[in-house]
Amino acid sequence: MFQLHPAFPPTSLALGELALCHARLQLDSRYAWIVLIPRIAGAVELEDLTGADRGALMAEVVQAGVAVRAVGAALGRPVAKLNVGQLGNITPQLHVHVVGRRPDDAAWPGPVWGVGSAEAYPGEALDLAVAAARRALSL
Repeated sequence: MFQLHPAFPPTSLALGELALCHARLQLDSRYAWIVLIPRIAGAVELEDLTGADRGALMAEVVQAGVAVRAVGAALGRPVAKLNVGQLGNITPQLHVHVVGRRPDDAAWPGPVWGVGSAEAYPGEALDLAVAAARRALSL
């Protein structure tokens, strides 16, 4: 049975369930950022998914990219480039990060990991981000 790794809830907010993945908004207002976690028990690597599930994951990554762009637009910070990463060095449960990047963001042009500290969404910005993401993901 699928169980969400306990590292996700403190750093992200549930957006809802796609066909394969549980989708979450990363709680770092510096970036429009969605994390997809396939609801496959015990999945750690892409090789743990069937071919069909890998295809579904890629489709959901593309869908999450649209949602990340929608979040950026809703916050008045259009996304210039999408970064997609599947690392899992710290949190082993299979998950994919879809991060919206801008030349003026805190980590540009390097990776977002290890740069500064996450910043909470101010005021109503979190509500705007969640609404934009859910609309784009049809949740």
